[in-house]
Amino acid sequence: MPLPGSEATFIAVLAPFAAAALAPVLTRAMGHNAAWPLALVPAAVFLFFAGLAPEVAEGARFTPSISWIPSYGVNLSFLIDGLSTLFALLISGIGTFIILYAGGYLKGHPHQGRFFSFLFLFMGAMLGLVLGNDLMTLFVFWELTSITSFLLIGFDHLRTASRRAALQALVVTGGGGLSLLAGFLLIMSLTGETSMAGVLASGDMLRESPFYALVLVLVLGGAFTKSAQFPFHFWLPNAMEAPTPVSAFLHSATMVKAGVYLLMRMHPVLGDTALWTTILPLFGGVTLLVGTLLAVRQTDLKLMLAYTTVASLGLLVMLTGTSWERAIEGAALYLLAHSLFKGALFMVAGTIDHEAGTRDVTKLGGLRGAMPVTFTAACLAALSMCGLPPFIGFIAKEYMYAGTWYAMEGAGTAALLVTATAVLGNALMLVIAAAVAIKPFMGPKVETPKHAHEGPLLLFAGPVALSLTGLAAALLAHATGEMFIAPVVTSILGERSDVVLHLIPTYIGAPLILSLVTIALGVVLYLSLDRLRGAMAGVLAAIGWGPDRGFDQMIAGIVTLSTRLTRAVQGGRLDVYMTMTFLFAALAILVPLVSTGNWPSAISWPSFRFYEWGVLLIAASGLYAVLVARTRLTAIVSLGIQGFAVALIFMLFGAPDLSFTQFMVETLSVVILALVMTRLNLQPRDHRPMVPRLIHGTIAAAVGFGFAALLIRITQLPFDRSLSDFFEAYSRTIAHGRNIVNVILVDFRGFDTFGEISVVMLTGLCVLALIRVRPKADRAAAFDRAAGDEAHEKREEARV
Repeated sequence: MPLPGSEATFIAVLAPFAAAALAPVLTRAMGHNAAWPLALVPAAVFLFFAGLAPEVAEGARFTPSISWIPSYGVNLSFLIDGLSTLFALLISGIGTFIILYAGGYLKGHPHQGRFFSFLFLFMGAMLGLVLGNDLMTLFVFWELTSITSFLLIGFDHLRTASRRAALQALVVTGGGGLSLLAGFLLIMSLTGETSMAGVLASGDMLRESPFYALVLVLVLGGAFTKSAQFPFHFWLPNAMEAPTPVSAFLHSATMVKAGVYLLMRMHPVLGDTALWTTILPLFGGVTLLVGTLLAVRQTDLKLMLAYTTVASLGLLVMLTGTSWERAIEGAALYLLAHSLFKGALFMVAGTIDHEAGTRDVTKLGGLRGAMPVTFTAACLAALSMCGLPPFIGFIAKEYMYAGTWYAMEGAGTAALLVTATAVLGNALMLVIAAAVAIKPFMGPKVETPKHAHEGPLLLFAGPVALSLTGLAAALLAHATGEMFIAPVVTSILGERSDVVLHLIPTYIGAPLILSLVTIALGVVLYLSLDRLRGAMAGVLAAIGWGPDRGFDQMIAGIVTLSTRLTRAVQGGRLDVYMTMTFLFAALAILVPLVSTGNWPSAISWPSFRFYEWGVLLIAASGLYAVLVARTRLTAIVSLGIQGFAVALIFMLFGAPDLSFTQFMVETLSVVILALVMTRLNLQPRDHRPMVPRLIHGTIAAAVGFGFAALLIRITQLPFDRSLSDFFEAYSRTIAHGRNIVNVILVDFRGFDTFGEISVVMLTGLCVLALIRVRPKADRAAAFDRAAGDEAHEKREEARV
């Protein structure tokens, strides 16, 4: 349906890009306090989409659109429904506090304005991605998130680790983007639709297509790389080289959830098939377990949280891949809960590092007295991550367990495996949440590199607000489900869904029991955290190799292969380059002509008049003179005969200006070539053996014959006068010229002519430089003379 005042949607989406241009100016004027006015931009975007939420909850769907690239049918169009609205609220809402946090975290940094600019570009790209309706628009924003994340991850570009992490993220997600582009093009071809709304309305067209498997693999290639699914998970923890505001934004509401968003968005047309319900739960479950186990191994707070983000993304993919309605509800709830508690915990980790000077959990302790506000925010966020009441994380866990357990009647073993994987993964995430919230703050005080104290308002405003939002979302569970979760589930399933949330379980059943099992298992594992960490370190040491090292090996292999290929293809010999160029030119011309099926009857050789035979005879005599020439200089002079023959053809067919140009160009070419040849140290004759001469002669004859046949074939086609009529009609009225050829060169194709003149000028300069270069013997003689003169002057001075 049309959106009243749809211009506001475009303003909301494009506002972060305007803020990106304004950020450096404001930062120079206000310093780190520029974060306050800059944060008003994402706050206004949040309020705009919050105003649309009631209508979206009632089932409204808006598709504002304007023409962007009409020649290719690409529109700048957006799809506003339950799924995109929730993502837009998370991006803009969390983005507001990220901007404030960045103001305090990078206070005094010489490039803080640039950092703000990159953050806003990233925010705008992510908003365009989740709201994009036109598939090409969505893809443009998809790739823009990869580019802007590259800038953010590599912000500290003087550090090798930052540059490597940025390049790794760009290569992995960029490669996945190419896969997604191929998938989108195939979807557009199969459905005839260019918009996401049109594709979603196509029903089972893609599922019933013989190309369904290919479409699914291509789309999964984009989604899995973006959302760091195993084995592409390695780039995400390495991205922790970025400043903490980037990590908090990246892991909570933006780029890493883009793949999950895409899978949820495409579920109505790609989901609920045997392939879908096999591939997604399998890879998602493996990612969940791998992420949590690797998180246990870490001692860096950010890395611990980063690996749990990998695990959480795996959990979301696994739940989405089941296509079970209650599991989808659990995924939607966990999406909201994870964004809130993970954004808060990352900012807590950054604040600890900023104020205490270290993120190593083994070197922290007793900070609760020095940082009481940060400690409170960490506890609230960690309780939600543990899945304990009264937080939104608890409700999310209850719904995901209900969705997997009660599916056993129809799914059997698959539902049991998914449930067991979810329980183990959630228990391990409870371990990490407890470690992040308890280890740095509880116990005896540990001396830290910096004197620990509470951070400023800019640093703790975000963690406090996000953790309290997780609490409020659970306390207002009914409103949360009705306003936000139900529309999301409706978008994912493609049909109306009513979600009724309860903070307090209405009955004691399997979901509650599984939650208790998760908590008990998590507590046991937390008490054995040090032994578990040592065991994982031993396992990883025994394995040795991993995808991260494999990435380096792949890059090194590509460099080695490209170097060897370059040396093989470009060996430095000009004669080989020219031979290969003309060989492929002959093949490119002759193969299509011969493969038409009616060769050689397709070529009707023209009948020449007597004077045309005379011009051909002149050209043939020139060719003969070139072939029998005794010296290279004679061959060059004889080569000009062909050019003069072409000039005669122009004159005979009524083009005296072209004929004159041809005469001049040919004459100058012969003179310049002859002049250059006299300055080059070449043998006077060509002493190639007979076999190379035959090969080169055959290729030359093939090229000449191919061009002749191609031109004859073109002249036999019906002449299209549309372009000629255009120039005849408008050369006088628009360009005010009677000579159509001159008008074309000077006006209609003026830039082409300017470029050609520039090329000729550069060529002339190169020829001039070549002429002025002295042979080595002359340079040596000049050097000797200069040295002798200098020695003579010294002797004269000594004598005097």
